[in-house]
Amino acid sequence: MNKSQTFPFHASFRVFLCLLGLVVLCHSDSFFQKLEVKDLKNPPKGCVDKDGKQHNFGSEWERDCMACSCTSEGLSCISKMPNANTVDISEDCELVVDKDSCSAKVVMKSDKTKACNPV
Repeated sequence: MNKSQTFPFHASFRVFLCLLGLVVLCHSDSFFQKLEVKDLKNPPKGCVDKDGKQHNFGSEWERDCMACSCTSEGLSCISKMPNANTVDISEDCELVVDKDSCSAKVVMKSDKTKACNPV
């Protein structure tokens, strides 16, 4: 099989992987974006985040309540915010998230000024 015969499969597979990555990003508290090497003679010097900013290998940073790092394998980000799936909460309580301060607290549903102890 020559290169022109394999191109449609590779292009379709890449589109599939990109779409799969978007689904994971939209429905997850963490994600990993594998480093893509397009030119072996000029390999990347780091990772590029969603805003197009370059980050050197070995670097770590926080943005939008996510702790991110860049390795030679790729870009990895993990949410610093708990969610209802990660915190055991009684039915009288609810999790209140403050994305501005990247914090969360469990409060009484009936009085949001009172703290509520998770189960």
